Amino acid sequence: MDGGAGRAGDGAPGTTVSDLSARLWYERELLDLLTFKLEEEQLLLTAGRTRWVSHATREVEQVLERLQVAGLERAAAAATVAHEWGLSDDATLRDLAEGAGDTVWGEILAAHLAAMTDQTAVIRQLRDANAQFLRAAARSTQETLATTESPASTYDAQGRPAATDDAHLFDRSL
Repeated sequence: MDGGAGRAGDGAPGTTVSDLSARLWYERELLDLLTFKLEEEQLLLTAGRTRWVSHATREVEQVLERLQVAGLERAAAAATVAHEWGLSDDATLRDLAEGAGDTVWGEILAAHLAAMTDQTAVIRQLRDANAQFLRAAARSTQETLATTESPASTYDAQGRPAATDDAHLFDRSL
């Protein structure tokens, strides 16, 4: 033996499903981090601390990028487990949990699925609430800018600024 027993894909019983479970735990940790970052963003928005919103949004995007990579790694591990168990290589986590039957792995995979489904619902709610706050802030900013802008100047036939009825610092009729 080369000392590599127990690595994913070497045929050792439970090894690849153990790797899948570890990847699922990591993905759940990232979902928790995403929830925290979205709540942080929401707190900044509700407090009107717009100075830091761009930083919070960037952190959310960074966690989403990490989740995307983790999701791809999990999909690869799930395909390996599905193949070993005689399931379709594109089997979902639900399919794997059902395919494991009444074993410990079936319970573990079902628990991962339930936790990730619940966490995703929380994230969706936070995302939607934050989007509403951002739209309201953008609308408020646009309304404020609209009231502070001076009207556009026009020009007469000679290219000089046209006279307007705006308030002046002195009376031109004298």
